[in-house]
Amino acid sequence: MCTAITYKTKNAYFGRNLDLEYSYNETVTITPRNYEFKFTGGKISKKHYALIGMAYVSQNYPLYYDAINEKGLGMAGLNFPQNACYHEIDKAKENVAPFEFIPYILTSCASIEEAKELLKNINIAKINFSEELPASPLHWIIADEKSSITVESVKDGLKVYDNPVGVLTNNPTFDIQLFNLNNYMSLSTEPPQNNFAKDLKLETYSRGMGALGLPGDLSSVSRFVKATFTKMNSLSDDSESASISQFFHILGSVYQQRGCVHMGEDKYEITIYSSCCNLNEGIYYYTTYENSQITAVFMHKENLEADCLINYPLITGQQIFNQN
Repeated sequence: MCTAITYKTKNAYFGRNLDLEYSYNETVTITPRNYEFKFTGGKISKKHYALIGMAYVSQNYPLYYDAINEKGLGMAGLNFPQNACYHEIDKAKENVAPFEFIPYILTSCASIEEAKELLKNINIAKINFSEELPASPLHWIIADEKSSITVESVKDGLKVYDNPVGVLTNNPTFDIQLFNLNNYMSLSTEPPQNNFAKDLKLETYSRGMGALGLPGDLSSVSRFVKATFTKMNSLSDDSESASISQFFHILGSVYQQRGCVHMGEDKYEITIYSSCCNLNEGIYYYTTYENSQITAVFMHKENLEADCLINYPLITGQQIFNQN
């Protein structure tokens, strides 16, 4: 399904696993400041913040799965079936289609506080990109270097939740996911103490037993718990190499291997790509299912005053260094 996380060392990082059974041949896509967006609600943005992220480009339009802007704000859309509800056009609000929600926020907001202000008057409208590309049921995580929020368009309107753990998966709704963490408060990185029965001699026979009960399956509820536990207890130094390596290790704790989630016939859900964005420096790192080498694309090495999209196809073949 998908997992998104945030991480902080000297710099702030934001990224996700995209878990699906198919690919749209997505590319790392940079949208320069002068690329013109014509939003469905009527707003035209001719000059805006530059973006970099993963997108499927159709009709010269970047359909972003996740992206960050040059000010250090990141956003990702994750699958939210049965719960996502898009609404009819509301003339009293700013109507935004699901497919344009990421650029709508990231082209004009520099921080979580600005995003929260913009969200107060937004209606996620039932508008498809095309007949071939209907709106996907999504919810979103938005993050800067200080905090993150979760945005869900449900039957009774747009919900904006503060996200204190900086993690998002899929169903159920975010408030339930967060409450469910109460069931795991006894987990620890330390060796367990015998609270079972004082008169029984119980022994710690293996390392890691303080986390007994940590979910290991691939459901969205379990991935939320495991990613949160892993992220909240992760340690690395402040170097870029250590930070991004640790980030990918956190995502790796909820990675989906081909064969474990059967989608019918010969289809299996896999982690198509994992991304890690340096919010401070505008760098988009990624790996793919068959290429575990980390690839980097630097936003600020491009001409951000241009008006045309810049695309980098994914390097999907395994890159192996032959040492002898």
